[in-house]
Amino acid sequence: MSEIITRVLLVEDEEDAREILSFYLDTIFDEVEIACDGQQGLELYKKYNDEERTFDLVLTDIKMPNKDGLSMIDDITTINENQKFIIVSAYKDEEYLFRSIGLNVISYFVKPLEVKNIMELLKKVKSKVLEDKSKIEIQDEVVELNDIYTFNTKTNLLYKGSDLVDLSKKETLLVQALVTNKKEIKTKEFLKEFIWNDTKTSDATLRTVIKRVKDKIVDNDFIVSKKGLGYIIE
Repeated sequence: MSEIITRVLLVEDEEDAREILSFYLDTIFDEVEIACDGQQGLELYKKYNDEERTFDLVLTDIKMPNKDGLSMIDDITTINENQKFIIVSAYKDEEYLFRSIGLNVISYFVKPLEVKNIMELLKKVKSKVLEDKSKIEIQDEVVELNDIYTFNTKTNLLYKGSDLVDLSKKETLLVQALVTNKKEIKTKEFLKEFIWNDTKTSDATLRTVIKRVKDKIVDNDFIVSKKGLGYIIE
Protein backbone atom coordinates (compact mmCIF):
# COMPACT_ATOMS: atom_id res chain seq x y z
CA MET A 1 0.00 0.00 0.00
CA SER A 2 1.39 3.42 -0.89
CA GLU A 3 2.12 6.03 1.77
CA ILE A 4 -0.91 8.07 2.76
CA ILE A 5 -0.29 11.83 2.99
CA THR A 6 -2.45 14.01 5.26
CA ARG A 7 -2.79 17.67 4.30
CA VAL A 8 -4.33 20.63 6.17
CA LEU A 9 -5.06 24.23 5.21
CA LEU A 10 -4.84 26.80 8.03
CA VAL A 11 -6.50 30.17 7.40
CA GLU A 12 -5.81 32.68 10.19
CA ASP A 13 -5.17 36.43 10.09
CA GLU A 14 -3.73 36.81 13.62
CA GLU A 15 0.00 36.14 13.59
CA ASP A 16 0.25 34.70 17.12
CA ALA A 17 -2.66 32.28 16.63
CA ARG A 18 -1.32 31.34 13.19
CA GLU A 19 2.11 30.45 14.62
CA ILE A 20 0.66 28.43 17.50
CA LEU A 21 -1.79 26.50 15.32
CA SER A 22 0.71 25.84 12.54
CA PHE A 23 3.23 24.50 15.08
CA TYR A 24 0.78 21.99 16.52
CA LEU A 25 -0.64 21.05 13.13
CA ASP A 26 2.90 20.28 11.94
CA THR A 27 3.32 17.80 14.78
CA ILE A 28 0.26 15.82 13.66
CA PHE A 29 -0.26 16.20 9.89
CA ASP A 30 2.21 15.61 7.06
CA GLU A 31 1.63 18.85 5.17
CA VAL A 32 0.31 22.17 6.47
CA GLU A 33 -0.41 25.10 4.13
CA ILE A 34 -1.05 28.55 5.56
CA ALA A 35 -3.15 31.50 4.37
CA CYS A 36 -3.54 34.87 6.10
CA ASP A 37 -7.16 35.64 5.13
CA GLY A 38 -10.19 34.08 3.50
CA GLN A 39 -9.40 35.27 -0.02
CA GLN A 40 -5.87 33.91 0.14
CA GLY A 41 -7.22 30.68 1.61
CA LEU A 42 -9.72 30.28 -1.22
CA GLU A 43 -7.07 30.96 -3.88
CA LEU A 44 -4.71 28.43 -2.30
CA TYR A 45 -7.51 25.86 -2.11
CA LYS A 46 -8.35 26.39 -5.79
CA LYS A 47 -4.68 26.08 -6.77
CA TYR A 48 -4.35 22.75 -4.99
CA ASN A 49 -7.66 21.55 -6.41
CA ASP A 50 -6.48 22.38 -9.94
CA GLU A 51 -3.36 20.29 -9.23
CA GLU A 52 -5.63 17.43 -8.06
CA ARG A 53 -4.32 17.68 -4.51
CA THR A 54 -6.87 17.75 -1.71
CA PHE A 55 -6.98 19.04 1.84
CA ASP A 56 -8.21 16.60 4.47
CA LEU A 57 -9.11 19.48 6.78
CA VAL A 58 -9.46 23.27 6.65
CA LEU A 59 -9.02 25.23 9.90
CA THR A 60 -10.23 28.79 9.63
CA ASP A 61 -10.88 31.91 11.65
CA ILE A 62 -14.19 33.71 11.03
CA LYS A 63 -13.56 37.44 11.06
CA MET A 64 -10.74 38.17 8.63
CA PRO A 65 -9.93 40.87 6.08
CA ASN A 66 -10.79 40.51 2.36
CA LYS A 67 -13.06 37.50 2.92
CA ASP A 68 -14.50 36.16 6.18
CA GLY A 69 -14.22 32.51 7.14
CA LEU A 70 -17.82 31.48 6.52
CA SER A 71 -17.86 33.10 3.08
CA MET A 72 -14.68 31.20 2.26
CA ILE A 73 -16.28 27.98 3.52
CA ASP A 74 -19.29 28.62 1.26
CA ASP A 75 -17.00 29.09 -1.75
CA ILE A 76 -14.86 26.02 -0.96
CA THR A 77 -17.99 23.90 -0.51
CA THR A 78 -19.03 24.72 -4.08
CA ILE A 79 -15.70 23.18 -5.16
CA ASN A 80 -15.85 20.19 -2.80
CA GLU A 81 -19.12 19.61 -0.98
CA ASN A 82 -17.48 16.99 1.26
CA GLN A 83 -14.69 19.22 2.58
CA LYS A 84 -14.36 19.14 6.39
CA PHE A 85 -13.79 22.31 8.42
CA ILE A 86 -12.88 23.40 11.95
CA ILE A 87 -13.67 26.98 12.93
CA VAL A 88 -11.29 28.78 15.29
CA SER A 89 -12.52 32.20 16.41
CA ALA A 90 -12.51 34.77 19.18
CA TYR A 91 -16.24 35.18 18.64
CA LYS A 92 -18.69 32.68 20.07
CA ASP A 93 -21.56 34.24 18.23
CA GLU A 94 -24.78 32.28 17.78
CA GLU A 95 -25.20 33.80 14.32
CA TYR A 96 -21.91 32.28 13.15
CA LEU A 97 -22.69 28.96 14.82
CA PHE A 98 -26.09 28.88 13.11
CA ARG A 99 -24.60 29.75 9.73
CA SER A 100 -22.01 26.97 10.08
CA ILE A 101 -24.70 24.28 10.43
CA GLY A 102 -24.74 22.06 7.36
CA LEU A 103 -21.33 23.28 6.16
CA ASN A 104 -19.36 20.18 7.22
CA VAL A 105 -18.01 22.10 10.24
CA ILE A 106 -16.93 19.33 12.61
CA SER A 107 -15.86 21.53 15.53
CA TYR A 108 -15.70 25.12 16.78
CA PHE A 109 -12.89 26.43 19.00
CA VAL A 110 -13.05 29.75 20.84
CA LYS A 111 -9.96 31.84 21.55
CA PRO A 112 -7.96 31.91 23.74
CA LEU A 113 -7.09 28.45 22.51
CA GLU A 114 -6.81 25.48 24.83
CA VAL A 115 -4.02 23.51 23.21
CA LYS A 116 -4.87 20.22 24.96
CA ASN A 117 -8.41 20.20 23.57
CA ILE A 118 -7.24 21.14 20.09
CA MET A 119 -4.55 18.46 20.06
CA GLU A 120 -6.98 15.76 21.16
CA LEU A 121 -9.45 16.64 18.41
CA LEU A 122 -6.79 16.95 15.71
CA LYS A 123 -5.39 13.53 16.57
CA LYS A 124 -8.90 12.05 16.29
CA VAL A 125 -9.41 13.83 12.96
CA LYS A 126 -6.13 12.46 11.59
CA SER A 127 -7.01 8.93 12.71
CA LYS A 128 -10.37 9.17 10.94
CA VAL A 129 -8.71 10.57 7.79
CA LEU A 130 -6.21 7.71 7.69
CA GLU A 131 -8.97 5.16 8.26
CA ASP A 132 -11.11 6.58 5.45
CA LYS A 133 -8.19 6.89 3.03
CA SER A 134 -7.06 3.33 3.76
CA LYS A 135 -10.53 2.02 2.95
CA ILE A 136 -10.60 3.94 -0.32
CA GLU A 137 -7.13 2.73 -1.29
CA ILE A 138 -8.01 -0.89 -0.53
CA GLN A 139 -11.17 -0.56 -2.61
CA ASP A 140 -9.16 0.88 -5.49
CA GLU A 141 -6.70 -2.03 -5.29
CA VAL A 142 -9.35 -4.74 -5.58
CA VAL A 143 -10.96 -5.24 -9.00
CA GLU A 144 -14.20 -7.19 -9.11
CA LEU A 145 -14.12 -9.48 -12.12
CA ASN A 146 -17.57 -10.95 -11.50
CA ASP A 147 -19.66 -11.97 -8.51
CA ILE A 148 -17.15 -14.68 -7.53
CA TYR A 149 -13.66 -13.57 -8.57
CA THR A 150 -11.59 -10.52 -7.59
CA PHE A 151 -8.06 -9.46 -8.46
CA ASN A 152 -5.79 -7.41 -6.19
CA THR A 153 -3.72 -5.10 -8.39
CA LYS A 154 -1.16 -4.42 -5.64
CA THR A 155 -0.37 -8.03 -4.79
CA ASN A 156 -1.34 -9.43 -8.22
CA LEU A 157 -3.35 -12.19 -6.59
CA LEU A 158 -6.58 -13.71 -7.86
CA TYR A 159 -9.27 -14.70 -5.36
CA LYS A 160 -12.38 -16.83 -5.53
CA GLY A 161 -14.31 -15.28 -2.69
CA SER A 162 -11.77 -15.34 0.14
CA ASP A 163 -9.81 -18.27 -1.34
CA LEU A 164 -6.61 -17.68 -3.29
CA VAL A 165 -6.51 -19.07 -6.84
CA ASP A 166 -3.12 -20.61 -7.53
CA LEU A 167 -1.70 -19.08 -10.74
CA SER A 168 1.67 -19.49 -12.40
CA LYS A 169 3.73 -16.43 -13.34
CA LYS A 170 2.48 -16.42 -16.95
CA GLU A 171 -1.11 -17.02 -15.85
CA THR A 172 -0.86 -14.09 -13.43
CA LEU A 173 0.51 -11.87 -16.20
CA LEU A 174 -2.44 -12.84 -18.39
CA VAL A 175 -4.95 -11.75 -15.73
CA GLN A 176 -2.94 -8.56 -15.11
CA ALA A 177 -3.05 -7.74 -18.81
CA LEU A 178 -6.81 -8.29 -19.01
CA VAL A 179 -7.46 -6.26 -15.83
CA THR A 180 -5.55 -3.27 -17.25
CA ASN A 181 -8.35 -1.03 -18.57
CA LYS A 182 -10.54 -4.09 -18.24
CA LYS A 183 -13.37 -2.74 -20.42
CA GLU A 184 -11.04 -2.73 -23.42
CA ILE A 185 -10.57 -5.73 -25.70
CA LYS A 186 -6.95 -6.94 -25.58
CA THR A 187 -5.52 -8.10 -28.89
CA LYS A 188 -3.39 -11.22 -29.10
CA GLU A 189 -0.40 -9.00 -29.91
CA PHE A 190 -0.99 -6.93 -26.75
CA LEU A 191 -1.21 -10.06 -24.60
CA LYS A 192 1.91 -11.58 -26.11
CA GLU A 193 3.89 -8.39 -25.54
CA PHE A 194 2.59 -8.08 -21.97
CA ILE A 195 3.26 -11.70 -21.00
CA TRP A 196 6.39 -12.61 -22.99
CA ASN A 197 7.68 -9.23 -24.20
CA ASP A 198 7.55 -10.78 -27.65
CA THR A 199 4.73 -10.40 -30.17
CA LYS A 200 6.18 -13.31 -32.16
CA THR A 201 5.11 -15.81 -29.50
CA SER A 202 2.87 -18.40 -31.13
CA ASP A 203 -0.91 -18.23 -30.90
CA ALA A 204 -0.87 -21.81 -29.60
CA THR A 205 1.31 -20.81 -26.64
CA LEU A 206 -1.05 -17.92 -25.81
CA ARG A 207 -4.09 -20.19 -26.08
CA THR A 208 -2.46 -22.68 -23.71
CA VAL A 209 -2.02 -20.06 -20.99
CA ILE A 210 -5.56 -18.79 -21.49
CA LYS A 211 -6.96 -22.33 -21.24
CA ARG A 212 -5.02 -22.99 -18.02
CA VAL A 213 -6.55 -19.91 -16.41
CA LYS A 214 -10.03 -20.68 -17.71
CA ASP A 215 -9.78 -24.20 -16.24
CA LYS A 216 -9.08 -22.61 -12.84
CA ILE A 217 -12.04 -20.19 -13.03
CA VAL A 218 -14.57 -22.63 -14.44
CA ASP A 219 -17.08 -21.74 -11.67
CA ASN A 220 -17.63 -18.35 -13.31
CA ASP A 221 -15.32 -17.85 -16.27
CA PHE A 222 -14.63 -14.13 -16.81
CA ILE A 223 -12.36 -14.38 -19.88
CA VAL A 224 -14.37 -13.87 -23.06
CA SER A 225 -13.05 -14.31 -26.60
CA LYS A 226 -14.15 -11.71 -29.15
CA LYS A 227 -13.75 -13.40 -32.53
CA GLY A 228 -11.17 -11.68 -34.69
CA LEU A 229 -10.52 -9.01 -32.04
CA GLY A 230 -9.02 -10.54 -28.91
CA TYR A 231 -10.03 -11.13 -25.30
CA ILE A 232 -11.86 -9.14 -22.63
CA ILE A 233 -13.11 -9.58 -19.05
CA GLU A 234 -16.91 -9.83 -18.86
